[in-house]
This record gives sequence, C-alpha cells and structure tokens, in this order.
Amino acid sequence: MYKSRTIYYPQSEIHTPLIPVASGCPHNKCKFCSMFKEQPYEELDIDDIEYELKNLQEYTEKIFITGADPMAIGFKKMMLVLKKVKKYAPYCACVAAYASVRSIATYSVEELKELHDAGLRLLYIGFESGWDYALNLMGKGHTVEMAIEQGKKLNQANIMFNAIVMYGIAGKGKSVENAIKTAEMLNQFDSYKIVTMNLTVFEMTELAKMVQNKEFVQADTNEKLLEIKTLLEHLEVKKATIFDTTHTTNLIKLEGTLPEAKERLIKEIPLIFPIK
Repeated sequence: MYKSRTIYYPQSEIHTPLIPVASGCPHNKCKFCSMFKEQPYEELDIDDIEYELKNLQEYTEKIFITGADPMAIGFKKMMLVLKKVKKYAPYCACVAAYASVRSIATYSVEELKELHDAGLRLLYIGFESGWDYALNLMGKGHTVEMAIEQGKKLNQANIMFNAIVMYGIAGKGKSVENAIKTAEMLNQFDSYKIVTMNLTVFEMTELAKMVQNKEFVQADTNEKLLEIKTLLEHLEVKKATIFDTTHTTNLIKLEGTLPEAKERLIKEIPLIFPIK
C-alpha cells in the first residue's frame, strides 16, 4: 500500500531512518497544502510496521515515523509501535514524528507521559498561526485556544516539539497582526524550536483557487519580512528556544537561540522599504 506513496519528512531528518506508520492525511482540508490531496488516509498494519523495523540496524539512535499525522493512529497503537521500536532498535533514544493540534487533543497528559517514557521524544507540529481568523481561512481545523492547550499538555508530558508557523498566511495587510497574535500564542508554552515557513501557493490547491478568484491577496515580500521581524520582536520565550527560518520555502535564512540571539536575528532581516 505505502510503497508507491510519496514520503514526506522534515529536512532536518534527512539522515534519520524512516519508518512508515500511515500514509495520507486524516484531515486533508488545509487550503494551502498540496501534498496529500489525491492520497487517501491509510494506516499500516502493525505487521507491516514490524517488517520495516526488522531492517533497522541495532544501534539506530533515532527514528522518524512517517505519515502526515502519525499521532492520529491513537494511543494503543502508538504504544505498540514504540514497543516494537524498542525491540528492534534497543539503543534508539528518540522517536520523532509529525503531529497536529487535532491529534494531540485526543490524548490525555498521562497518555502522553507514557508515550514519552516509551521513546516518543520529538514532534513537528503545524500550529501555522496564532490568529483564529487565519486558521479558519486556511481550514486548519483547530483554534488558538486548542493549540495553546495542546502545547501546555506536551510540556507537562515532557515531549519536545518544534512549533511550525507560517508567515503570509493571513494575506495582504494582515501580516503584523498575525505576527503579534502568533507570538502571543507561542509565548504560552515552551517549544524546542520555532520553525517558520513562507506561505506558498501551489497549483491544484484550494488556496490557488482563492488567489485566482481574488478571494485571497498575497502579502508581498517586504510585508512578509516585516512579519518575521514583528514575530521576533514579540516573542518572549521562557526557556532557550531555537528560531529557525532555514526551511527551503523561506525568504531569508536565519537561525539562532532565543532569547540571546533575538536582537541579532532582528537586525539581520532586511526590509526593502517602509510599510505604508
């Protein structure tokens, strides 16, 4: 089933062994996303997952389990997957995966703590925005209140996560407000890393239709750079947090640890001309 599917993973996990758990996306309604539109959501049988795990080297130290949102398989199956990982890769110190606010909401803090103790140590979560207007506009399927609650739950469970946010997502003229609201959200919990992505309009997406029909007007380059700058200015992290704009979609490549690198990162953002 999964052999013919395209596998997606974070660029930072390019050298990490990949173990398929699901294919497709259980939500598949984000208007900007083109990755899974023609791909039905399917979960692998545990026997198929175990077959893949058998091919791992015994001394594998990290594994990335694939699928748009592997946490959607539920607590019992995820726990079984982690036990199989421990069986075939006993030295694995970190199992990482994509996750969504929606899927994390289905777990209790106690369940998340159990998954952490079983080896789940890093999640990549598409928070996208801290503004309900933008989340609703793009069909994310969660609210800011939900996002904050899940971020705090993961902190309680000691599961690290990278918070992925997207600039340009609110459209022309709304970048500053989106940046401020997103920073306010991110300040409510502790992320291991804040990862920015640039809203990109891909063909055959709902967003492309919105642009064509003039229902969505994109922010220009300068406004997007101002959004990154405003986000940084309003971030008040409580613990050391990496700020990372090195994803391939980004307009500018920055990386540093907040709060120490905050002023340096702000100074490195070139605004072409003042926003009127």
